[in-house]
Amino acid sequence: MVDRRKKPDETKPERVLGVIPARWGSTRFPGKPLHRIAGKALIHHVWERCCECRQLDRVVIATDDERIARAVEDFGGQFVMTRSDHASGTDRIAEVARKMSAFSHVINIQGDEPLISPALIGRLARSLCRDRDLPMITAANPLVPGAPEIDDPNVVKVVIDRKGNALYFSRSVIPHPRNGGESDLVYYRHKGIYGFRRDFLLRFVRWKPSLLERVEGLEQLRAMENGAEIRVILTDDDSPGVDTPEQAAILDRILAS
Repeated sequence: MVDRRKKPDETKPERVLGVIPARWGSTRFPGKPLHRIAGKALIHHVWERCCECRQLDRVVIATDDERIARAVEDFGGQFVMTRSDHASGTDRIAEVARKMSAFSHVINIQGDEPLISPALIGRLARSLCRDRDLPMITAANPLVPGAPEIDDPNVVKVVIDRKGNALYFSRSVIPHPRNGGESDLVYYRHKGIYGFRRDFLLRFVRWKPSLLERVEGLEQLRAMENGAEIRVILTDDDSPGVDTPEQAAILDRILAS
């Protein structure tokens, strides 16, 4: 395996590991990580974006599939083999974090976002390291008023307090405009990138799935139900992910141009 990134500073008090979970099995899109977009595998695009972020001391791809591992090795990336029975990407990155104890913080970057902003990843890493009491961080972008995503249950929304911390995440419309809404009301789309303090991540995956998590299908609610603070970084980055072959075709045209 070849790691093209700079060698991490072993003496640095806060060291940040970027982990990209990648699995072969997907109900809607089997083999998605290796789907070719603009001449490269999807996971290769994500890897390159992460490697542009100078706040990540190391980047690895966490997979349980030999085909993905071989492809990562071929393009010069670094992978870590994980178990095949993980229920979520968070469980997969926690296995990596257990093996790589030299890192104090972990950023979980979704493996299906080839246009993820390296600057956004860096903002999460800096904020997480700056506030040593902060266990978890994520990001959200504002939605255009009247956007169809507001009513789409596949798009997760978040409401945020005045300190920039999450109040709640939901697939429903939150806040609900009971009286027609306010003129300055903004809806925020949750982006699926997370940062964790390593010790908190290892505790988090030991907790049982919570009631709200099971109802909404959102594992970040497990952290909130256990009293953990989740900081939300606001961004204008609204880069799309790839959930279906049709979305992959759209991104292929965008990247090819």
